[in-house]
Amino acid sequence: MLSSTSLKPITNPKIPFFSSFSIQNPSLLSFHLPFSPSKALLKPISATLIPSTPQPQQQQLYQPFRPPPSPLPPKFRSLDAQGRLDVLANRNGLWFEYAPLIPSLYQEGFSPPSIEEITGITGVEQNTLIVASQVRESLIQSKTDEDVMSFFDTGGAELLYEIRLLSASQRAEAVRYIVENGLDAKGAQDLARAMKDFPRRKMDKGWKSFEYGLPGDCLSFMYYRLSREHRNPSEQRTAALMQALQVAESESAKKEVSQELEGGEDEKPEKDDDLEYRVRVPVVRMQFGEVAEATSVVVLPVCMAEEDTKEILEAPLECRSGGDFGVVEAEKGWKRWVVLPSWEPLAGLRHGGVVVAFGDARVIPWKSNRWYKEEAILVVTDRNRKEVEVDAAFYLAKVDGGRLKVDTGSALKEMGVKESLGTVVLVVRPPKEESDDQLSDEDWE
Repeated sequence: MLSSTSLKPITNPKIPFFSSFSIQNPSLLSFHLPFSPSKALLKPISATLIPSTPQPQQQQLYQPFRPPPSPLPPKFRSLDAQGRLDVLANRNGLWFEYAPLIPSLYQEGFSPPSIEEITGITGVEQNTLIVASQVRESLIQSKTDEDVMSFFDTGGAELLYEIRLLSASQRAEAVRYIVENGLDAKGAQDLARAMKDFPRRKMDKGWKSFEYGLPGDCLSFMYYRLSREHRNPSEQRTAALMQALQVAESESAKKEVSQELEGGEDEKPEKDDDLEYRVRVPVVRMQFGEVAEATSVVVLPVCMAEEDTKEILEAPLECRSGGDFGVVEAEKGWKRWVVLPSWEPLAGLRHGGVVVAFGDARVIPWKSNRWYKEEAILVVTDRNRKEVEVDAAFYLAKVDGGRLKVDTGSALKEMGVKESLGTVVLVVRPPKEESDDQLSDEDWE
């Protein structure tokens, strides 16, 4: 039975005080404690604040910088700039070991001339060593035969440099052929060019008889094509075919070359005086900056070969310059123009000249087997001379249902063409870093 004293507040600090704020559920007061409250309160109570939701760990957005492995051999990595220059000057070690020292010096501010002055290695030699060492490393990565690679341990950088433009698989086959046949730098260059060029020659005569996977066949096909640039019969043609037969690897290639040596199929010998009376059309390779350096220029309207021939007829006939500033003025507006140096064939072409841009030089009747034929060209035509008169002259004509083509007067006469779009006076080829492939007098069909 409860008494009034039981309702008095508890004043003993050792007895815990329960309130509605500390106990949310009153039913919790109904359980019996298994221990004495006074003894339990003798121990200090410690609490730790636990957040409601754990915070996610901050992700590291950027990985620490790890420099790429040094291309330098271990024995050269501790050398300073002067030490590396001494190695190059004395040629200490194998060539592919000290070759990586050159680009490392470039990174430190040395120039090719300064390295040449200190070490005696010319700029050309520096480039050859750098590229050749990279080619050698790619061959090692592609697991090229060790016996083949050992050939390049003490030399051969100039050979590896020549095959730099080939793919990894082509390089492996090329070095095998170079080592087995003892090619020099010129031979390696011809081989690389032949292997690179071979897939683009599918339309050439005899292409199917040569195998792409055999370097010797690629080289043989190059000589086979070169033979067709000479008259039949001629010593040059026979010598080129003998070279093709000597390097051919497959039986089908040897058979094709042998047939060509015996006379060839559908081969018509040229008369000795054909070239003598043939009309010459200049073929010019533009040089970088040539227009800027020219003292006199010619401005001509341009038509695209893919467009309607009506454009050629509608192009402005004349373009003049006058006034104190030499302002150029045409008789009517036109959307395409080209500026060319005032070469001799263009000097007198002040009225009626037009330029036709072709995307492929195969429209020109020069020897179809030239390795440089797949390039854009400009054909300068004189529209004042349209009549097909001279058999050996070259004309711009519309043939085969509207297709533009450059052909000889005799060929157009056989097709019944009496009037052309104009006489060709000049062919312009685009600028190129290496311009050692100029046309010779015998390059025209």
